[in-house]
Amino acid sequence: MTITSNDPLQPGYCYKLTAAVGQLDFKPQLTPRQMLELGVFGGNYFEGEIEEYPASWFKNAKLSNYGHDSHLNYFDIDASQTRQQWQANGWISPEDPRGWFQWYCRYFMGRRLPKEDTRQINRWRQMSRHLAQVQASCVPGDQLCRRRQRQALLHWAYDSRNI
Repeated sequence: MTITSNDPLQPGYCYKLTAAVGQLDFKPQLTPRQMLELGVFGGNYFEGEIEEYPASWFKNAKLSNYGHDSHLNYFDIDASQTRQQWQANGWISPEDPRGWFQWYCRYFMGRRLPKEDTRQINRWRQMSRHLAQVQASCVPGDQLCRRRQRQALLHWAYDSRNI
């Protein structure tokens, strides 16, 4: 199956789905749908450009119609940087101009780009250091401890709610 993106950041971009939905080569703790329902990226990651993704992902998603709103994040705190900062740090690829979560959504749906997949999975693995810091610093179940770090972990499909 071929998907065509109508995203203004990537007009006319087409990609093939070559793997089964949810068939992953790494072990994220949350699906894109779960992340959106919990509240990530201030509810405005896709800026309304969601047509290429399953509608079911957005049925109960916490989305903003007015730009980034950190109150929509699960931990009610801003844990994001701007796309301009991501670009300056070299984290954005031409295949996914919105960043890691866009890559993850497309990967979850079945798109495979071996070089980019390896790069992004390695970036995901690097977030485990934040998981270790929360585990070492917080009493289990204290969701007020390191909220910014916990929210950042949610942005990377790590479920930090029960640490």
